[in-house]
Amino acid sequence: MLQLWCEMPAMRGRVVVAGAVGVASGCFCWFVLKHFHQDAGDFRWALHLASRLVAGQNPYDTPYEQYPLPAAFVALPLLRLAPEAAAGIFWGVSSALLAFGLTRENYARLWIFLAYPYWAGLLAVQWPPLIAASAFFPLLLPVTMMKPQVGLPVFLTRLSRNGALACIFVAGVSFAVMPQWLLLWIRQTHYYEHFVPLLIFPGPLLLLALLKYRSPDAWLLLVSSCMPQRWFFDAFILWLIPRSRREISLTVFASWGAGLWRWYHPPHSFTEVGRWSVIFLYLPMLAVVLLRQKSREQT
Repeated sequence: MLQLWCEMPAMRGRVVVAGAVGVASGCFCWFVLKHFHQDAGDFRWALHLASRLVAGQNPYDTPYEQYPLPAAFVALPLLRLAPEAAAGIFWGVSSALLAFGLTRENYARLWIFLAYPYWAGLLAVQWPPLIAASAFFPLLLPVTMMKPQVGLPVFLTRLSRNGALACIFVAGVSFAVMPQWLLLWIRQTHYYEHFVPLLIFPGPLLLLALLKYRSPDAWLLLVSSCMPQRWFFDAFILWLIPRSRREISLTVFASWGAGLWRWYHPPHSFTEVGRWSVIFLYLPMLAVVLLRQKSREQT
């Protein structure tokens, strides 16, 4: 039965599984937000962008608005919904698209949904699952622009002609709608509190990924480690790296070290978050990249 589960799935099965993942995750996200009175989580800022854009107002009227304008395009169809419902739909669709992409080869990769950064992202309603999904669908690649510090590693390692054209089109539309948005957004970036994994000990060890410089997964890990990040959910894109059951099990298990630390020791600084991100999220991925047999590396 396990062997059948891991064989290349049929399209109908993939659609059913992806739909189930989307509905379950979206409903759970909605329930958590509603129960804990969290509005739309961090997705509120995409909704804020969209509402200001529709009203013809400056969307960067608060220092808390730190997303590029293209993020508004995702939120536009959801503006009329209750914030919790909009966020639940966003998270459910993101998860469904990622699940559909992951099952292109087999169902085993669905275990990445057990990684701690996915659940940290669910509580905050963040972008990494949708950005990770764009690795499988070139026309979805423009979502990497919506949180560029997380999206750039995926963009650089999964770029295709169709994906590049889609990004150019979305960027063109954004400038046509609001020509000055890029300057306004850049002015907001100094409000962004963050850490850079590579610069926090033992982060320099991640440079060992250069030993596998021919592997796109090594570059995904290395570029991601150079990006400014805020919380554990930003590292979820790293789960594009593990593919075998052993690799996924190792990295998922290790990731909950960060979750347990977060539960028992609330962080006092972003440096603390960064250090434990490196130890529990990045270094296990480095081990996967370095120990993977050459015949199994993605080319």
